[in-house]
Amino acid sequence: MDYTQLRSLLSPLIIALKDVGPHSTLPTLCEELGLPAPVANGTKRDCMASSIEAVADTDLPAIACKLLDFRPPAAATRNQIQDLLWSDRGGPSIPKRYRREVARRLNGEELYGDARRFDDLLDRLWILDTDDWLHVMSGKLIGLRADIQQHVHQNPEDWSVETLFDQLGAYDASDRRFALFLEGLASADVRPDEAAQRRFVACVNETLRNCGVELRETDLEGGYPVFSIVSSHVTVKGRPKNLIFASPDKPDLRFRDALDNDVEIVTNADKVLVYDRPIGNDGLRWSDLQQWWGDTEQIADAEQAKRSLYARLKASLPRNSPPQTLLFEAFFEGFRSAVPNLPALIPEVWLHWDPLTVKERGPDALLRFRMDFLLLLRQGVRVVIEVDGKHHYADIVGNADVQRYAQMVRGDRELKLAGYEVFRFGAVELQAPEAKANVKTFFEALFKRYGVLTS
Repeated sequence: MDYTQLRSLLSPLIIALKDVGPHSTLPTLCEELGLPAPVANGTKRDCMASSIEAVADTDLPAIACKLLDFRPPAAATRNQIQDLLWSDRGGPSIPKRYRREVARRLNGEELYGDARRFDDLLDRLWILDTDDWLHVMSGKLIGLRADIQQHVHQNPEDWSVETLFDQLGAYDASDRRFALFLEGLASADVRPDEAAQRRFVACVNETLRNCGVELRETDLEGGYPVFSIVSSHVTVKGRPKNLIFASPDKPDLRFRDALDNDVEIVTNADKVLVYDRPIGNDGLRWSDLQQWWGDTEQIADAEQAKRSLYARLKASLPRNSPPQTLLFEAFFEGFRSAVPNLPALIPEVWLHWDPLTVKERGPDALLRFRMDFLLLLRQGVRVVIEVDGKHHYADIVGNADVQRYAQMVRGDRELKLAGYEVFRFGAVELQAPEAKANVKTFFEALFKRYGVLTS
């Protein structure tokens, strides 16, 4: 992210907030935006300038998000800030050619069902007024806003969808902005009819799939499907129903109610954890896991719950695998204050629990039944991380074991075909002096690939 440019956009906006109220209100205003307390003396301008100057670069994105939520600037500046924030999110690319083809296909479709919500969507994403104040002061529609009213709402035959997209700037917008636009057009707000939603999605996907992306149903909201832009090469599975983890030993479980999928820990309940809360479209974040842990263990203090959960998860790691412990520690040390909003790094996850051993089950047994680490990301993306010691590719005396290696890669294929992304670290790699730095670099690249903000 270009922190210099972000600071240059934020600084005049923060300083201009000096006019919001008297001197006495500035500390509260700064607290609301996550800014450092302003200096006690000097002019109001000096106070706000000193506050934004004291902000570290890595804290700027969080302040920018709060500013956009609580005191949004003019649309042009808002869009510049948003595009900077989204620059680190990665996500699927939709080239201009396919954007034009999407617009062309939509010429024969209803563009919206609810005109007011359609206008709200345009207002959230695009620059409809060159001068926001002039629009407010005049009390009437001007500029592009007036053109849309005339040529899209009153006389829809005037403009094709291609012309509307062009006027909005959709062809040259960032991938994230264009994706949000399509997601908004597919939403139940703009199309309050499920059949209409699905017709729109089917129409758009005929083009989008040619560039490797699609609108895919990822959630439900108010009884309506929610569609998100995802890579068409990523297999999104159903929502996890039971997350069984933090136990290096095979747990002794049984289903108390097969219809409701209720799991009961028969013995050694203290050696396994079962996260039984719904996991939605945002995946499972550390803050979600911590809240569940605090409620389960009746720990009211958030800081105490955080420390207790970290200790419990770390204690579940195999004692004979220091590299696995290093990876776990490096994740938390590398991201620190950002961890609560990041996907939880869940250790010792039982992917497929089977009461029978591989020998007892025979050829139908699943080769991979436990994962070193699992992350549940947005939109159903599941990431497995494995730490490979010698036992993954050598026999007990250290000789290369081709059968053992073949079994491991076959297990990887099964996981990938089931919709999991698999990444491996060699144990030796995690024993090098630069190991923790390399772990952080890996997670930064992983999160960028899947659009997870780390600051």
